[in-house]
Amino acid sequence: MFDGHMSDLNTDILHYTAFASDPVGGNPAGIVLDASGLDDAAMLAIAADLGYSETAFLTAPPEDLGEPGRAFTLRYFSPLAEVPFCGHATVATAVALAERIGPGALTFATRNGTIPVEVTEVDGVLQATLTSVEPYVTEAADLGTALDALRWDKGDLDPGLPPRFAYAGARHLILAAATRERLADLNYDFDRLAAYMTGHDLTTVQLVWRASGHVFHVRDPFPVGGVVEDPATGAAAAALGAYLRELGEVSPAAVLTLHQGEDMGRPGLLRVELRDGDPRIHVSGAAVRIPG
Repeated sequence: MFDGHMSDLNTDILHYTAFASDPVGGNPAGIVLDASGLDDAAMLAIAADLGYSETAFLTAPPEDLGEPGRAFTLRYFSPLAEVPFCGHATVATAVALAERIGPGALTFATRNGTIPVEVTEVDGVLQATLTSVEPYVTEAADLGTALDALRWDKGDLDPGLPPRFAYAGARHLILAAATRERLADLNYDFDRLAAYMTGHDLTTVQLVWRASGHVFHVRDPFPVGGVVEDPATGAAAAALGAYLRELGEVSPAAVLTLHQGEDMGRPGLLRVELRDGDPRIHVSGAAVRIPG
């Protein structure tokens, strides 16, 4: 039984997928439940060796962060660099912990703020709901460079959903495609898009297509992490919720359904909830261990 000490967890590298209840779907993440003996170079080396878009590393929390034994410091590394916040690795880590210490509330100290997570069991599958830090939305900059790198033109954009930068723990460029076909055809200049993103402190580019008022298909190029595409992106999902609220495209209390990973053969499902009177965004999904 876990009694609140990091040494009661383990230093094995776990493999989970988030935003899916089938191991062949969603977004894989590596997880190290006790990274107290690892320095930054070791964590980056593990992430690079795994090759997942992110690997999560748990260490002891700051004092008085939350309930003893259910609060942790959480860091995320892509194969190329540390990432300030990662939604799918947070969901995966929360489920991995819940399998060991039981469902309920967890609290994670991340580089960009405190992230509460609630883990529940639904029809025999553990699901986690993370609550983002307070988001913001700003005008997008240097849009022509981004479109050129993606090999899109302005006619490929949905005129009803203008480009914006959006932040809910990590910063993303949100671009809405006019058609599902445009979204499906992802063929971009990796180095050029990475340079644009680095220059504007972006974690991913959130490409979206609106299927209906509250249902979206999304894709996330992630060249700054050394990955062509992220299969399911909780941080970008939270940013999208903030973006849609800022534009008045959804009511103050709304639930969005995001389909991601279908074009990669790794279908995932993300639930994004906006709550009236709460500026933060709530992102939910299942997670399961990858066998082997």
